[in-house]
Amino acid sequence: MSKENPYDGFLDGRPLEIILASTPGALAEALAAIGDAKLAVAPAPGKWSAAEIICHLADCELVFGFRLRQTLAEDGPTVQPFDQDKWAAMYPGVAAGHALEVFTALRGWNLRLLEAALPEAADRPAHHPERGTMTFQTVVETMAGHDLNHLGQLRRLAAA
Repeated sequence: MSKENPYDGFLDGRPLEIILASTPGALAEALAAIGDAKLAVAPAPGKWSAAEIICHLADCELVFGFRLRQTLAEDGPTVQPFDQDKWAAMYPGVAAGHALEVFTALRGWNLRLLEAALPEAADRPAHHPERGTMTFQTVVETMAGHDLNHLGQLRRLAAA
């Protein structure tokens, strides 16, 4: 696990664009396997339900998209960290399907950006106050690893 990308250990060798493009469908499959009756059920105290994981992914897609655009538009910007637990306070009651629609729309928009920006923008730097200097490519790698981390959680919920 690198300091710049705490999710690099989840990367599985597939091209990043394949991971990123396949995530919305994989999320839909996982939610279907979990079933509507269990989507809002937390697996343990203090753990997120499947619906809350999807809400988190939608929020993160918004954040990743902003970081990518900021890195393209500014020279060496400082990106803003966020407290995921504080953001998660609004998740209870949000339908998993709605959060998945938001995630899917944002991911589609971000994929268009990546297609236009890469590989030329791969080495553009940004600074993360907690992770240090990273590149545009590191943000993309973080997105893919983050997807795989949470897909694994959802698949474990489906299997339980």
